[in-house]
Amino acid sequence: MKAASNPNNPNLLKLIVAAEIAGKELTLDDKTEPKQSSLNRLPVLKLESSDELFSVSAAVQYLAPVSEENIVAANRWLEWDASQLQPAIVSYGGSGKLDVSHKPRIWSLLKELNTALKDAQYLIKDKDNLTVVDASIWVTLWSTVVVTEIGEVITKEFANVDKWLKDIQSLPAIQKSLKKIKLERGVQAIISINAASWFPLNSYTGAGKSQSAPTGDGSPSEEKEDKAITQEEMDSVKNNWTSITYSSIKEASYPVLPQKGEKNVLITSALPYVNNVPHLGNIIGCVLSADIFARYCRQRNYNTLYISGTDEYGTATEAKALEEKLTPQQICDKFFDIHNDIYRWFSIGFDYFGRTTTPEQTEIVQAMFLRIKEQGYILPKTVDQLLCEKCERFLADRFVEGTCPRCKYEDARGDQCDGCGHLVNATELINPRCKVCSTKPVIKASTQFFLDLPKIQEGLKQWATEAEGGWSSVARAVTKPWLRDGLKPRCITRDLKWGIPVPLDGYRDKVFYVWFDAPLGYLSITKKYTKEFEKWWKPNGVDVSLYQFMAKDNVPFHAIMFPATLLAADQGHTLVRHIMATEYLNYEDTKFSKSRGIGVFGTDARDTGIPADVWRFYLAYIRPETMDSNFNWVDLATKNNSELLNNLGNFVNRALMFAEKNFNSKIPEMELLEDDLHVLALVQRELTSYITLLEQARLRDSLRHILAISKHGNQYMQSQQPWVKVKGSEEDKKKGATVIGVCCNLACLLSALLAPFMPNTARELRAQLGLPKQNYGYIPEVLSIMLPAGHSIGKPSPLFTKIEDKQVEELRKKYAGRQESTPPRETVAVPTDVASLEAAVAKQALLVRDLKAKQDKSVWQPQVQILLDLKKKLAEAQSKGNQAGAAKDNKAQSATAPQQNGNVTAEIAELEAAVLKQGNLVRDLKGKGDKSVWQPQVEILLQLKQKLSALTGAPAAAPADKKSKKKK
Repeated sequence: MKAASNPNNPNLLKLIVAAEIAGKELTLDDKTEPKQSSLNRLPVLKLESSDELFSVSAAVQYLAPVSEENIVAANRWLEWDASQLQPAIVSYGGSGKLDVSHKPRIWSLLKELNTALKDAQYLIKDKDNLTVVDASIWVTLWSTVVVTEIGEVITKEFANVDKWLKDIQSLPAIQKSLKKIKLERGVQAIISINAASWFPLNSYTGAGKSQSAPTGDGSPSEEKEDKAITQEEMDSVKNNWTSITYSSIKEASYPVLPQKGEKNVLITSALPYVNNVPHLGNIIGCVLSADIFARYCRQRNYNTLYISGTDEYGTATEAKALEEKLTPQQICDKFFDIHNDIYRWFSIGFDYFGRTTTPEQTEIVQAMFLRIKEQGYILPKTVDQLLCEKCERFLADRFVEGTCPRCKYEDARGDQCDGCGHLVNATELINPRCKVCSTKPVIKASTQFFLDLPKIQEGLKQWATEAEGGWSSVARAVTKPWLRDGLKPRCITRDLKWGIPVPLDGYRDKVFYVWFDAPLGYLSITKKYTKEFEKWWKPNGVDVSLYQFMAKDNVPFHAIMFPATLLAADQGHTLVRHIMATEYLNYEDTKFSKSRGIGVFGTDARDTGIPADVWRFYLAYIRPETMDSNFNWVDLATKNNSELLNNLGNFVNRALMFAEKNFNSKIPEMELLEDDLHVLALVQRELTSYITLLEQARLRDSLRHILAISKHGNQYMQSQQPWVKVKGSEEDKKKGATVIGVCCNLACLLSALLAPFMPNTARELRAQLGLPKQNYGYIPEVLSIMLPAGHSIGKPSPLFTKIEDKQVEELRKKYAGRQESTPPRETVAVPTDVASLEAAVAKQALLVRDLKAKQDKSVWQPQVQILLDLKKKLAEAQSKGNQAGAAKDNKAQSATAPQQNGNVTAEIAELEAAVLKQGNLVRDLKGKGDKSVWQPQVEILLQLKQKLSALTGAPAAAPADKKSKKKK
């Protein structure tokens, strides 16, 4: 294998270290021109198969793969290095000065790294060996900012990072690697990283001439000779420019149906529950991502059907109905309208947006059950369930709470623990309680139906092995453990009322579990769209590519349960080919919370005054494709003002304004010379990359290429200065006309490429270009004339407006959560007898649990203190009762014994209070902090519980499973 790079690029050192760790031979190519990489990115790893890996993260993992159990964490940290740390360093530049008072982005990243390294030798542990993850991040810091004044800040402020840097530097693999490359650290290394990333932007004045390349913050870097564009590329562009006719989008038909011999794309987004208002993370995780991809497919003339809808059955709906004192159907109707309105405002272009409470859904779900039962894939099993005798009903998972048997989190749900993230069975909960009335339920046997997943496992594995190549890395990572560890029969029915009834005598009082019911909603919603729905779902010889978009928590249902159901039916159903799952989007480094007023929810977005297209753009820009990402108000404003307003908007507006002013609003004649062909060749590369990435539904990365094209256009116009040339000689005037003609054509291309992401903006731009607004424009693979000479444009006007700092600060405060002052302590009349105190404690505990689920900490914390006071009084009352009983039963007992018993009881009360307080602290930290922060507090909690156990005789809590991971 060979590695090619530009001089002094630290990312080449990462490849060298990876090869050293793996004991592989890596040849360094001394010809380090960027044209050696087909995508103009360096370094590039050239494989023996002639393939190229231009992603450093992919290359280092190819050279030295991390263990399977660490793959998800490895991807996250490598993505963090590539998409956050390095851009922050490039943006910081090479001054070597860090203004600590302003704490720029690099400060927060170092803080994040420091926290992650607390109590840990490495970020990723793999049999005590150095992994490429730690090595890669080490190279980034060691080669750049460590030798600037930031290095001094690291030593003083980030002790964990400082020790980690020094420990890794001393390792043999690092020392050997450093001898293989000459690297000038600091400013020059930062410049080299940036130059390698932006080689295509270096020159617009002809091959071999120089022009400054932009850095991550838009400022120029050192001049660099550009040798990226070949004569063959320019010849190809010249030939295509006039010889290839720009295609148009075919007229839409109704209904859209797949056609033999054509590309047919069926797109779904995970059906959102109707028990809440979707927030920004929900929107980008499914419906918006699917919409962007669907719009792209339509603009490529694929037969494209995009369907979705609301998931309306199940206990989540029942719980919300109880909370709002409505019927489940009323809740469904209410939230269906809310979802529909939100998605319409966001310009989500469903072909059909339906719901699961329809006759079509009932028909399809019941028929599917009977079919797979007939095929032998349904098992009846008697299971233990929790029955609330007070409510007189079996409790669904979401109606049960209790202590997690694994991590001892006290508010675990009956289906999943939010403390450790593991799935649990309701009957396994310690001290379970009914969520409605807080009564302890009893266990009662009930017969349920199970899908026999072990019977279909081999067929499912074979299918997944063939299909997963088209899945996102998140989807693959979530699915692998399920298939690796072996599948178990999965219950598909419940003793509930709100759901689709089981169509068998003796079982008609049961309904289908929502995970079995909801995915079949894709079929029923398609049937609502067209009676010919089976042409999509049972295509019979016609090729249909199914793309499904979701957040990672939905992956098991789409990668395991749903395809297993369709395989068991054996009726030729369309199986998912592309599972496009994302990680989670957080809000300003915390979680979205409707009850606490934290974060922007769908109904809030339009109230901000920020256009829907800007929201679409920014959510796509930060889409959590390989790791969790954060919504940030300052970053939103920065991206709007720099990328949209100053870059893209500035380019198209200048081009059209110039055409209006100097060429009577008509496209001038164009005579392409070498420098014109040069920029068109660069744009062709960006166009090719854009299409390549969008074909894989990599939305975030493809968006960067749109912005790169407008950067090319801006620098081309700046270097050619048509405003000067139109006032010069006849030759200069021709040149000025060509530049404007080319720029107007690039604006037309941008209108098409931008349309999937920002449809309203694209529509407005097309109107300014003098094109039909209702047709977004075909997305071509090859660049050619879109606007011929003589074409009349419309009236140019700015596409974007600036988001002011004042507006950002107002919005940040508005959606940062309610800052309520702590209410005064309530005066509670405390009873004195044990029975009354026990009742008061139970009532107060119920109040605390209810407030915790709905209110901010400032609201429920005082109620916790009242609960502790009541428990202490109860302990004292019980102590007195115990003392009186003991004195009556044994008068010969030592006179000091009652006092001793009272001391023990008081200590028990204090320990119970301490356990409760520490438990609250652990839950709060788990919801916000890294494991290294909350793990020591868990140990303190366990020690307190053990002390309490020693005094009470009750069994102590077992330590949490060390392998458990916090759910994000």
